[in-house]
Amino acid sequence: MTQTNTPKPGPRPDRRPSISQGSVVDVAGEAGAGPGGVSPADGADAAVTSDVAPARDISVVTVSDGQDRTSAGSLSAVGGVVQQETVTSAMPVVTAGPGVTASDIDELAATGAAAAGTEPADASGAATAAEPATEPGDISEKAKDLPGRRERPEGPEPAAALTADRLLTRTAAAPVSGWRRWLYQATLGYVNLGDSDQVRIQRAMEHRIAMRLGERTRYVPVLSRKGGVGKTTVTTLLGMVLAELREDRVIAMDANPDRGTLSDRSPGRADFTARQLVKDRFTVDSFAQLSNYTAREGSRLDVLASDTDPMVAHAFDDSDYRAVTDILGRYYSIVLTDSGTGMVHSVMKGTLEKADAVVLVSGGSVDEARLASETLSWLEAHGRQDLVAKATVVINMAAGNRTLVNIDEIEQHFLSRVKNVVRIPHDPHLAEGSRIRLGQLKPATRAAAVELAALVVDELQQA
Repeated sequence: MTQTNTPKPGPRPDRRPSISQGSVVDVAGEAGAGPGGVSPADGADAAVTSDVAPARDISVVTVSDGQDRTSAGSLSAVGGVVQQETVTSAMPVVTAGPGVTASDIDELAATGAAAAGTEPADASGAATAAEPATEPGDISEKAKDLPGRRERPEGPEPAAALTADRLLTRTAAAPVSGWRRWLYQATLGYVNLGDSDQVRIQRAMEHRIAMRLGERTRYVPVLSRKGGVGKTTVTTLLGMVLAELREDRVIAMDANPDRGTLSDRSPGRADFTARQLVKDRFTVDSFAQLSNYTAREGSRLDVLASDTDPMVAHAFDDSDYRAVTDILGRYYSIVLTDSGTGMVHSVMKGTLEKADAVVLVSGGSVDEARLASETLSWLEAHGRQDLVAKATVVINMAAGNRTLVNIDEIEQHFLSRVKNVVRIPHDPHLAEGSRIRLGQLKPATRAAAVELAALVVDELQQA
């Protein structure tokens, strides 16, 4: 007979799942009866809770999977049992598998919360306890970790915050001329002393010339009681500098009743004259049409010439001057008038009535200086003290500097009567009596013309 060794029945293995410390699932048999009323003496297969079906599964969320969750407080369950890392801060998010309903999750969370002594969580797993308030200093630290736009307490920056001063690195400009320019180039830009005081003063004058004058047109007549002192030359120089340094339109008008020479000193030719503009004044209603009567070539200065025939030009009287200036006032900011010689001709009345400032030209001789001073006296006698107070006297030495007259004394005499006196030095280009080009002037002559323009604009701003 063969004897069969039959193993003796031993104690049944405990198939209950191991529960880690702090688990939210309470298993009967560890420390007395659990919430489901199961005691250790029952010896069954270890039920979790009486409400959860044994056949249903709970999906496992590992620690690595928990990092991909959108909720920063979600934790993972290991070995089929949901683990809670920190009970006091927030409840974990339990992901339900097939067969697990929302009510089951709620009861499971409530059971674990009761065992841990915490408040139950809602269906989404978020704890009802409020998180500690975020300190203001933590906002900037959290903003650094955001992949999107930068978060600030006052919101995102507007487009206007991207200014040139913020984004560009400013560097000092190189000197324009002189030994400072040579030193800058020799040191490859490492030594930059800037421009000289003379250059800075010149730039300040150019800035004064470019200032806006307002909405209405300004009229500036250039006067002289004696011919041949350079009145047309001064008008051309003043007009070319104003037109070059200003953004608006400037025009010089030849209002000489006799044969004027403004068109001879200015670049460009025009098909029509001021007298023809008077005839067509009712048909000119645009700047394009007005451009047919003006000349511009090589300069931004527009010139309205007079007739070359003295007999026809004599018909240009006071009413014609007013009609022409009314048209020019629609399209130009500054109108310079090259007035005729003398103070009693037919155009002078309208010229002085519209004047906002005057420029009086004097030569470097005794009689020319005396006649210029008498012109100021004539204006005062006719009630135009306002023009005398704003007058600018130009001592023109452009034709020649070989004189025994003390020019400084002439200058001091006019400074006792007016506020501004400018001396234009001798220049071979101006002495030619032909067309004037600013690029061919000596630096001292150009500086004097810029100073004259700055003084005139200063007076016009106060008009």
